[in-house]
Amino acid sequence: MDLPSKDGEALFEIVERATSIENYGAVCASADTVLRWFALYTTPRHEKHVSEILAQRQIETFLPLYRTTRRWKKSRPVVLELPLFPTYVFVRIAREARGAVLGMPGVLSIVGSGREPWPVPDLDIEAIRLGLQTRKIEPHPYLTVGERVRIKAGVMTGVEGVLIRKKNDLRVVLTLDAIMRSVAVEVDADDIEPVGTLAKSHAIPWTAQAERGTPPAWART
Repeated sequence: MDLPSKDGEALFEIVERATSIENYGAVCASADTVLRWFALYTTPRHEKHVSEILAQRQIETFLPLYRTTRRWKKSRPVVLELPLFPTYVFVRIAREARGAVLGMPGVLSIVGSGREPWPVPDLDIEAIRLGLQTRKIEPHPYLTVGERVRIKAGVMTGVEGVLIRKKNDLRVVLTLDAIMRSVAVEVDADDIEPVGTLAKSHAIPWTAQAERGTPPAWART
C-alpha cells in the first residue's frame, strides 16, 4: 500500500481548509438571510407612520397599541390608541435588509450594539401579541428582578413574567430586555403559578379586598 506523499498531504490540507472556509461563508450567508425580529428606534410620535411605510413596502411589521382614556380640561374623556413601547416598532427582516430599513423616513436606528443588531426573541413577540388579545395590557416601568410566575390559563398560557399588584388587581409584567421596556398584563390569581420555588417570606401580601377568588397557597402571607 503506497503512503501519500508530502505534496499530496499538503494539497489535501489546502483543499480541506478551502472547503471549511467555503462552508463557513455559506453558514454566514445563510444567517444573513434568516428572517428575525428586530426593534427599530423611531422619531418620537412617528411609530404609526413608520409602521405604515413598512407595510406599504410589504415588510412584516408589528406595532403593539393599547387603549387608554385621556381627559383634558373642560372636555369629555377621549379613548386613544397609543404605542405600547413609545419610539419603537418591531420589524421582521433578514440582516442583509438592514440598510433598506434604516433608509426609511422616521427610522433612526436598529436596536443593537455598534453595528450588530440584537434580534428580539420570537417568544417575546408572541407573548405581546397574546397580551394584546386580553385587552388588559399597559406600559410598565422596566423591571429586571422580582418574583417570577407563569400564566397557566387563557390565551397566554405558558408566558412567564414578574408578578405585581396594582390597586386591587394582579398583573404579570413582561419584559423585553432588548429595548429595556416592560408591559403589564392583568391576570386572575387562579390563573398563575410560581416559576421554581417561591419563598414564603417574599410572597406578595394579600388583603381581603385584593383577592379575586381564593389566592394560591404560595401567594398567601
